[in-house]
Amino acid sequence: MITEYIEAALSKAKYEMIEDEEPFYGEVPELEGVWATGKTLEECRKNLVEVIDGWIIVRLRKGLPLPPIGGYKIEELSTVEVSA
Repeated sequence: MITEYIEAALSKAKYEMIEDEEPFYGEVPELEGVWATGKTLEECRKNLVEVIDGWIIVRLRKGLPLPPIGGYKIEELSTVEVSA
């Protein structure tokens, strides 16, 4: 489900060139505070995936809602434990 949510968010992403060391800028307007940069469009897209993933985790941990996007929604965090 998270993968589908991320893909739906990426389909809404807007990209532009900016005056910067990493000139490719991407954001998902529907997801507040979600943006990334990169030296190439592909790097920017990869970085945007990581930002979206982290954004989802933070919001779920804080009990904040995630807006539905592209018909997908995530409502709760399942606990996953990893033992060493």
